[in-house]
Amino acid sequence: MRLSAEARAIEAVLMVAVEPVPVGLLAELLEVPVEQIGPFCDELAESCLRDGRGFEVARIAGGVRIQTHPDLAPYVERFANVGVSSRLSAAALETLAIVAYLQPVSRAQIAALRGVNVDGVVRLLEHRGYITACGRAPGPGQAVLYATTEAFLERLGLDRLDQLPPIESLLPGPEVLEGLEERMHPGADA
Repeated sequence: MRLSAEARAIEAVLMVAVEPVPVGLLAELLEVPVEQIGPFCDELAESCLRDGRGFEVARIAGGVRIQTHPDLAPYVERFANVGVSSRLSAAALETLAIVAYLQPVSRAQIAALRGVNVDGVVRLLEHRGYITACGRAPGPGQAVLYATTEAFLERLGLDRLDQLPPIESLLPGPEVLEGLEERMHPGADA
C-alpha cells in the first residue's frame, strides 16, 4: 500500500532531522492543520511496522522522529560507538536518576543524597546535554538548580517525564529490607 503524499513528506523531513521534529513544525511545513499530523504519522508508523523496516516512527520529547527499531539497536550501537566510550558510570547514572526524580535539585542536595562530591559528575552530565541549570534556589547562596533536558528524554525514548517508572517500583520490598537489617545486625533480637 502506497503512503499518502503527506506521510511521504513527513518521512523525508524526519530522515534528515537531527532531533525530534515538533508536530507544529510538521504542520507548518506541510501547510495542514496540526490535528492532521497525528494520523499522517500513524500512517507512516504503520507502514514501517507492516513492511518490517529497520526503523520506526516514535513520538519523543514532544516531537516525532525516525529511530532504529529496538531489536536492531545492538548493531547500530556497535557502529556508532566504534572507538568511542559513551557509557555513563554508575556515579553518573545515580546522579542522573536523582535529578530526574527530584528536579529541580541543587548540587548540594544531590551530594547529600549520594554522600560524595558530585561536581565532576554534574559537569559531565551538563556537558553531555542530559541536565541543565534551570534556575536558582531561594534563600542564602541561591544555589543553581538542575533539571533534565530534552536530550535526556530522547536518550531514554520518553516523550514526557511522567513516563519514568514510579520510584517505588525501583525500591526493594519490605522483605528485602528486613533481610538486609538481619545481616547488618546479627543476633540483635537475642
